[in-house]
Amino acid sequence: MNPYYQTSCSSNDSITEQENPTSLDTQPSFHSVPSAISLSHDQSLSLNLGTQHQCIATLKGQNTYTSSLVLAGKFLFTGSSDKEICMWKQKALTSTIDGIVDTVIAGKGAVKSLVILADKVFSAHQDHKIRAWKIENHNSDAPNIVHLSTLPLLSDRALKFMIPKNHVKIRRHKKSTWVHHVDTVSALALSNDELFLYSVSWDRTLKIWRTTDFKCLESIANAHDDAINALAISQEGDVFTGSADNKIKIWRRGFEEKKHSLVGTLEKHKSGVNALAVGESTHSVLYSGACDRSILVWEKNEGGDMVLVGALRGHKKPILCLAVVADLVCSGSADKTVRVWRGVERCYSCLTVIQGHNGPVKCLTVTSDQQIPSDTTSSYVLYTASLDGETKVWKIFIPLL
Repeated sequence: MNPYYQTSCSSNDSITEQENPTSLDTQPSFHSVPSAISLSHDQSLSLNLGTQHQCIATLKGQNTYTSSLVLAGKFLFTGSSDKEICMWKQKALTSTIDGIVDTVIAGKGAVKSLVILADKVFSAHQDHKIRAWKIENHNSDAPNIVHLSTLPLLSDRALKFMIPKNHVKIRRHKKSTWVHHVDTVSALALSNDELFLYSVSWDRTLKIWRTTDFKCLESIANAHDDAINALAISQEGDVFTGSADNKIKIWRRGFEEKKHSLVGTLEKHKSGVNALAVGESTHSVLYSGACDRSILVWEKNEGGDMVLVGALRGHKKPILCLAVVADLVCSGSADKTVRVWRGVERCYSCLTVIQGHNGPVKCLTVTSDQQIPSDTTSSYVLYTASLDGETKVWKIFIPLL
């Protein structure tokens, strides 16, 4: 079978519930919202506009499935569902050979999220902890990962434990200090100035940590009515949290203020929100993916409020992950596919549907590929991980507009 797969999908801004009441591409709550409509496999092939993708590697090494992915310079970091964090060298990702440079094992259960700050890696875990790691000898042929700290720090825990007002009730007969997450830490994100690390958890809290000394500065209890699954931060510093309560909430710290406050709630999804991503444009664009199989597009209006401007539909099962690069949005779904969308002035089209996994696509990340400059196409490298236990590397070639 040819490793390249060419396709393009059209967009349609006029399909409504009345025109096609059973279609995945329309739902009653979205009848007035422009939608990017993806076509079937056969229809897409007939429209061939030159988008191509090729699987260039399948990574082997972890014993279970990859639950988190992040790129850091020449390294790819993967976190597994069984507490492993692996560091891969990117030049080894063009074949199926074992390209693992170093592996560490920490905590219990899945590594849910990874973020990079210079030579540090922060990891979120199912055992309710956040861990900080240092990449040593990263310019050598034998770099390694060294454990720095586990958050909350022992000093932080001890100081808060001594003062009764720092204790919060977590169950009927159990209390904990407010610096602790008491359930799975589901997502992490760094502030744009990299001074603060944000974490969210299934315990419904949002916490803010200082990256210089790992001290917990703030905890927002009951930030949502159910588990928080997703987290994203805009260029302006707005903090978005997505929850199983179907809501996206917007948090902001005012000028010279120490605490974050709730400034908005977005409630257009009809089921739990699983993924959030922010656009790279100068104006605020937020993408949200949910169990309702839709990806909603939000933009900040002239009044400073986030408003719904579009919906991307085509996935047949819940959206599990999102990633943005340039004008592309990549979405992974429980339907085992990845879709690549391009938006131009609020008009979105599905460029390609990537098939190759045998299970739900749990996480993904994407980056521009500068190694092959071209006057006619732009190229990207996409990393996808599935519950089938495979992590795949794809090359994507997209015609320039």
